[in-house]
Amino acid sequence: MSQKVEKPVLSGQRIKTRKRDEKEKYDPNGFRDALVAGLERAGGDLEAAYKYLDAAGSKLDYRRYGEVIFDVLIAGGLLLPGGLVSMDGESPKTNTCIFNASEDMDSMRNFESVFVRLMRRYKYLEKMFEEEMKKVLVYLKGFEPLQRIKLARMTALWIGNGCVPPSVLLVLVNEHLLKDNLALDFVLEVFATVKQERGVNTLVTALKKGQLEGRLLEFLPLNRRSEEVLASSFASRGLAELLRLHRAQASQEARRELTQALLEQLADERPVRDLIAELRDMAQRHAIPDHEIVAIIWQCVMSRGEWNKKEELLAEQAAKHLRHYTPLLAAFAQSAKAESALLTKVQEYCYENMSFMRAFSKLVLMLYKSNVLSEEVILKWYRDTNSSKGKMMFLDQMKRFVEWLQNAEEESESGEDED
Repeated sequence: MSQKVEKPVLSGQRIKTRKRDEKEKYDPNGFRDALVAGLERAGGDLEAAYKYLDAAGSKLDYRRYGEVIFDVLIAGGLLLPGGLVSMDGESPKTNTCIFNASEDMDSMRNFESVFVRLMRRYKYLEKMFEEEMKKVLVYLKGFEPLQRIKLARMTALWIGNGCVPPSVLLVLVNEHLLKDNLALDFVLEVFATVKQERGVNTLVTALKKGQLEGRLLEFLPLNRRSEEVLASSFASRGLAELLRLHRAQASQEARRELTQALLEQLADERPVRDLIAELRDMAQRHAIPDHEIVAIIWQCVMSRGEWNKKEELLAEQAAKHLRHYTPLLAAFAQSAKAESALLTKVQEYCYENMSFMRAFSKLVLMLYKSNVLSEEVILKWYRDTNSSKGKMMFLDQMKRFVEWLQNAEEESESGEDED
């Protein structure tokens, strides 16, 4: 068996490494020069420009220089902090870019097509583009007014086609961009363009997706941040639908705030008269009507109960628990609408909490005797129940009480006739 002889290693021998194994120096200027040269050869023809970009991906390192691609296509060259374009290097700038295009929507849509097709071709560019947009929007102040309009219109198209999420607009909530209405003017142009291009439903969906509907006030300068300024600004651009959405969201937030405040006050066992005063103040401040307040009170009060598992004891226990809060309920059940809302809430609560199914009529009777619910509202509920939840069972429970109410009413009427 022949013995394997190791080859001697010469002292100081230099081992060659393959070029592809060496870490290539990051050279955004060199990449930009190559990209600009290719785009300039297209001579302003966007179809030719796209074909060049499509083919160049096999030669140029798009994964490494994705940010540079977008800088060039948006601003014509490498963007420096603050929004200026770097003029260093051999080919610093191209005319084939959004900032050099016409601001009309046909031109904007032609550029949209280039971006959409490029990101479909090279899927990894999609995530890079979201980060790019966050950076570019921060530089907004450094752009010229017309460039900002073009960027806003393109942003609207990108939001509409899903290239960027609507939430990128939140980077505009930045003190230096809020001044001089920069952020406000930009989002108004974006929203108006989305509505024009894709319709109001797409616009509303986009705001909900980006959780922007409750944050529209944040785009206003601090010294002008009010509902009145927001209303006039949005109305001037035909965006009344967004105002309605904003107000609905603000109202929802106010209800959450009121609910949380009431739960905390109940936990602290605050006197009922104090609860009435504070709830009345919050309701007026946020324009929450009584029929919604009374439903919130019911929900919060019932959430405080620790209920007996025996159904035969539950009704009396719940009635005793509620009796303490009847002045609170009565303070906000001053109209037929508010009473009806409370009665429907009681019905739905008893249906959704199965152990309360048999307690419904006893709770209604207690609220009647405590002057929270009137006989007129109870009779109307019996004739025309608002909710279908447990309807037949609850109507059956209430039958004897309703008959008693009707007889009492008839006796009262006949007594008046005799007089």
